[in-house]
Amino acid sequence: MNTVKRPFKLNKKILALCIIFAVLVVLLVVSFIIGAKPRSGDISEELTDAVLHEEKKISLFGWPVNPAAISGIAVTIILLVFAACVRIFAIPRFKDVPGKFQLLIEKLVGFFDGMAQSNSPHRNNFMGCYIFSAGCYICIGTLFELLGIQWTSTGGYSVSLPAPLSDINGAIAMGFLSYFVILGGGIVSNGLRGMVRALKDFSLPISMSFRLFGALLSGLLVTELVYYTISLSIVLPVIVGVLFTLIHALIQTFVLVTLVSTFYGESTEPYEKKPKASKHKKAEAAA
Repeated sequence: MNTVKRPFKLNKKILALCIIFAVLVVLLVVSFIIGAKPRSGDISEELTDAVLHEEKKISLFGWPVNPAAISGIAVTIILLVFAACVRIFAIPRFKDVPGKFQLLIEKLVGFFDGMAQSNSPHRNNFMGCYIFSAGCYICIGTLFELLGIQWTSTGGYSVSLPAPLSDINGAIAMGFLSYFVILGGGIVSNGLRGMVRALKDFSLPISMSFRLFGALLSGLLVTELVYYTISLSIVLPVIVGVLFTLIHALIQTFVLVTLVSTFYGESTEPYEKKPKASKHKKAEAAA
């Protein structure tokens, strides 16, 4: 019986991955062959300034501020303008059979709303709105640094605008704002008892602040270390920076909204009143 041999067909996805991998290997080999010189300057000073922003400040209406403050203002304006455009132009045109953009918006809103309902079943209307806003700000703010927008500092240096939460001040503001939301929900739901329950977790804003700050700053520091290394300052900083930024944008958004909604659910959980025993039952128990 004659068998017909079919021509071998290479999967397009595998071929694309092989091409990408080959290009990365070639670029990496070229970077080692060229032996690019490291950047001038002391690396310790650059890393310190990346954390504290003592030298490379930006003038905002005559006041020297950290570059992350400009990033925070820019991200806030972008989100507000986008939300206004969606509310004015897109939502009135939504249909029963959703299109791609409508489906994306509904999936995004449904994800945060479902998380609020599962973690805070007793009072979740405001929590769904808050974690949606905070999650969008963290995610878009983290991805904002990929734009590489350059700004001139007060000392004449060229500064690339970082993520808003890579500054310790922005991370602390987000942590305390989330804690005040949890505290306010406990007071509204259970009064003084809810406030006492929320105050027990007094270390929560500190932990959330430093978690955000440390996670977002680690990508910047790793990229700076790679950029200052001999023969690795051509290809790897781009790959490492993009990967760290994408991973942090997703992970930190999910972690923060999960923590806030969980603690909010605990502070708003109603107290169960224990039924009082009758006098007859008390007498029987005493006998």
